[in-house]
Amino acid sequence: MIVRKTEAELDTMARAGRIVADTLDLLEREARPGVTTGDLDRTAEEFITSRGGSPTFKGYRGFPGSICTSPNAMVVHGIPGPYRLSEGDLLSIDVGVTLDGYVADSAITVTIGEPTKQAADLIEACNLGLQAAIEQCREGRRLGDVSHAVQEVVEARGFGVVRSLVGHGVGRSMHEDPQIPNYGPPGRGPKLAAGMVFAIEPMITAGDYDVEGGSDGWAVFTRDGSLAAHCEHTVAVTANGPRVLTYRGPKGPGEAR
Repeated sequence: MIVRKTEAELDTMARAGRIVADTLDLLEREARPGVTTGDLDRTAEEFITSRGGSPTFKGYRGFPGSICTSPNAMVVHGIPGPYRLSEGDLLSIDVGVTLDGYVADSAITVTIGEPTKQAADLIEACNLGLQAAIEQCREGRRLGDVSHAVQEVVEARGFGVVRSLVGHGVGRSMHEDPQIPNYGPPGRGPKLAAGMVFAIEPMITAGDYDVEGGSDGWAVFTRDGSLAAHCEHTVAVTANGPRVLTYRGPKGPGEAR
């Protein structure tokens, strides 16, 4: 069952989303050679709590970190720790914040220092796929249109779309119905209606789309060792079109102060 949110609930989620966005801005600045992913985790937790929120991921099914930090061939769910960032690394950062009982969730992939062409192209494809999916978040469209938009954009640029990991609904819980694959035919699935909120998150690779789990039970890696990118926004379907609740930047869509 897809739980639809009221305008007041969307505003609360947008306030949580503002904290998420500001946390990602801070971490993007802090992610540089010599910094550990554990350092980023501590910075994020301190900042989130200073803004009145709580890190959604911490303690979720036993997850020990406040954020997920996934370098290079790690796709998602990296536990922050002693890994020290180096020039040329690719790092995906995923942040969830709970505020007044509601969750917002967003992710970015950044490069440490100057990116290679492959890394830059991979990140661009991931972000373009996300934007294409967001454009489909309109009343009357189908959930399959959202999934198909990611696949169409990413594969046209020669990259792989991970099949076994999905986006999801979000609201009072971090994971709500529906599951949202990043591939599939358009025109299928539930019809979108105002008040539906989705965490849309393309997870893509520079090689094959097959992935495998790591020894810690959390991290997911590309099976062929190729680079991976992950980007995500929390997006509401409204009568006026998509509302990005984790919008990064000055006052704009999803902004609530």
